Amino acid sequence: MAKLSRRKFLAATGATAIAYNIAKIQQSQNSTLARLNPGVYAGYSDTPETTKAILGFVPVVSCCPLIIAQAKGMFAKYGVPDVIVQKQPSWAVTRDKLMLGSADEGLDGAHLLFPMAYLIATGEISYNRKIPMYILARLNLNGQGISIANAYKNLNLGLDSYPMKVALQTKAKSGESIRFAIPFRRVTGDFFMRWWLADGGIDPDLDASLIVIPPPQMVANMRGGSMEGFCVVDPWHQRLIKQKIGYSAVTSGELWNNHPEKAFVMRGEWVDKYPKAAQAILAAIMEAQIWCDRPENKAELFEIVYQKQWIGIPKDVISQRLLGTFDYGNGRVVENSPHVVKFWADNASYPYKSHDLWFLFEDMRWGNRSPEMETKPLVDAVNREDIWREVAKKIGQEQAIPASTSRGIEKFFNGLEFDPENPHLYLTSPKINTK
Repeated sequence: MAKLSRRKFLAATGATAIAYNIAKIQQSQNSTLARLNPGVYAGYSDTPETTKAILGFVPVVSCCPLIIAQAKGMFAKYGVPDVIVQKQPSWAVTRDKLMLGSADEGLDGAHLLFPMAYLIATGEISYNRKIPMYILARLNLNGQGISIANAYKNLNLGLDSYPMKVALQTKAKSGESIRFAIPFRRVTGDFFMRWWLADGGIDPDLDASLIVIPPPQMVANMRGGSMEGFCVVDPWHQRLIKQKIGYSAVTSGELWNNHPEKAFVMRGEWVDKYPKAAQAILAAIMEAQIWCDRPENKAELFEIVYQKQWIGIPKDVISQRLLGTFDYGNGRVVENSPHVVKFWADNASYPYKSHDLWFLFEDMRWGNRSPEMETKPLVDAVNREDIWREVAKKIGQEQAIPASTSRGIEKFFNGLEFDPENPHLYLTSPKINTK
């Protein structure tokens, strides 16, 4: 199959700042990317059983690989030219359409908060319907954060949320509601918000209400004064700051460096019916992840994803954090942040089973499931890292295949650790800091 020609590099008008940041990234580029062979895809030849699939995305920066796979012709390159990538207004709508499948005007797969794949497979968020879901790849590392309303700007909040405790206690005495927004319940954004509040002695279940707001609506709700803060993926933090409504306290990478973020998920029934087509789609997305991480592609990436049919946010709002420049909106600016979003570097694409195990145990810590449950059968059923490995070999990325399905012991900002070899120990760690 002939390889599609690359689009001409697009340079945005007035992109001097972007070009400067790209140059800095090129100087410090991760060695993983430096080893990539630009011609590794030529040998892929399996013929897909179907050329069609409908994939969904929510307009946040973690969706970039799906957009690029579509816009750069990568789906066509791997023999699935009729793949459609559709914008969705929220994670709840994405869930509902994944439940339906494309045969019933829904979705075959999606860019998704990875715990949702488990919650749909078990029927916990799908109206008791257990719908097999497969995680085929992780889409990125890092990318979320916690931003706070300007009403608390004098506290200059960072990793330590304790200064907010007294302010919230004062507000509670007046009878006012205290709300923090999350994108969905029982997912990383929910847990990160809980971590941050609880570490400062704020009980997220007793001292505040965690409400679900779709990512594109977070800033508008903060403007309306209906909540104290939110945890969400970029670019909504930068938009909040641009509109002078609030500021960022922390990025999620500060809470857990290189944490797993979104996943590429497909309905299990679809993958089982069209295994070669699923591999072709995954190959295109993996190539797009590599493309998104290359410094020389950043300007073109921003030129594509800012368009209305994709993320639909101005380039200057999208670009800075993807280039590693973090303006927190309170005078703090970090250049070359180690917590930048990674799409391929540092095994960002590989779906480690240990990360899925962490989710199940974090869910247990907050009382959402029994500590007695058998986790291995569920992880093995949902996490299809075996398909990822097979596709990696077919596209010449053997060197990207990790030696283990576990990334090892994970360390978090609050001093806690998660050991996949002894996960039950994690359940004994306190949830609320009583300082």
